[in-house]
Amino acid sequence: MPSFSLLFRDFGRIGVLSFGGPAAQIALMHRVLVEERAWLTEKQFLSALSFCMLLPGPEAMQLATYAGWRLRGTAGGLLAGALFVLPGALVIAALAALYALYGTRPETEALMLGVKATVVIIVLQALLRLRRKALNGRAAAVIAALSFAALYLFQAPFPLVIAAAGLWGWLSSRDAVTEPAMPTGHAAPTLPRIALWAGLWLIPLPLLWLAGETLLFDLGLFFAKLAVVSFGGAYAVLAWMAQEVVQIRGWLTPEQMVDALGLAETTPGPLILVTQFTGQLIGHEAGGWGMALAASALTLWMTFLPCFLWIFAFAPHLERLLARPRLQGALTAITAAVLGVIANLSLWFALHVFFAETAVAPSPLTATLPVLPSLRPEAVALTALAALLLLGLKRSVPLTLVLTALAGWGLGAL
Repeated sequence: MPSFSLLFRDFGRIGVLSFGGPAAQIALMHRVLVEERAWLTEKQFLSALSFCMLLPGPEAMQLATYAGWRLRGTAGGLLAGALFVLPGALVIAALAALYALYGTRPETEALMLGVKATVVIIVLQALLRLRRKALNGRAAAVIAALSFAALYLFQAPFPLVIAAAGLWGWLSSRDAVTEPAMPTGHAAPTLPRIALWAGLWLIPLPLLWLAGETLLFDLGLFFAKLAVVSFGGAYAVLAWMAQEVVQIRGWLTPEQMVDALGLAETTPGPLILVTQFTGQLIGHEAGGWGMALAASALTLWMTFLPCFLWIFAFAPHLERLLARPRLQGALTAITAAVLGVIANLSLWFALHVFFAETAVAPSPLTATLPVLPSLRPEAVALTALAALLLLGLKRSVPLTLVLTALAGWGLGAL
């Protein structure tokens, strides 16, 4: 059993170096936890990863929390999960503050165009990786296509799409015949303790409602719902968040939402930290710096606290959960639906990067369409450069972001 000081050092290193999205973060944890420290076996690591993919929320952060919990119980899980999130959260808070001050300056917009062009390719990479995993049959392809059509053509609610896919996968699979015994190790928490954790997560909502803080209450409630339905990783959730924040609630413009995702890609930690950037920017526009800090902290709390709750409540039942084919069937169908969700996000993002103006398709459709004369050739050129660096030359995401941002600044100067 490693000491807390050793856990702090190693999980702090993981948190600071966890650039590049979930795949790179999971690979980093595998190297540290399995190869260097041998704290987890290969089988334990892969089983834990499968378990975390069953849960809503960022799977890499929950994998770190699970590893800490398995090594040192609840305190170890809290330490590992917090260290995975906090370095990126501090960077995001600083970036959001700088963006609020300088986001509309021409040189900032030129730099951001290079960042956004790179994110178009990053999201495309995620789509291609998931396609190899998700499209394992005709049914999966149909689910992905229907998911994309429902979201892009009709703006169907994201939770409804995910719930329908999961229900179909559950009903179309046979249940387990036998269940293995609960694994030995840390005991399962009692119901009162689970209720206490859930209460701590949701306590800001009644307090904000009683205080009459309407905007903060709405933000807290929205991100609490997002935390519960965030299956499939950050890119899946971002599609729903963009739909709600931009198109339905009007809290941010499409350009600000695209910038938020671009800046979140430059930081360590889970990509879902884009929620913190979004909340902080909404708070700043509504009430200045005090509201910005309150919204930033509230968004972090509502987004990430349930991740600890899911791990501490369900981790003792890991083997039993993974042995249920119906649960696996639901996860497989949700993964296929997420492919359609990410395809929708990729198209939405690319349209707002490549074209200065967009339009809405005629009723009953609600699809976003490009205004062709508003095409930005510099955005296309920067995206081609990002594709060359990431896909052709296999350069790292941080290096590519720096180079494309500088190229965008150079084009802006010209």
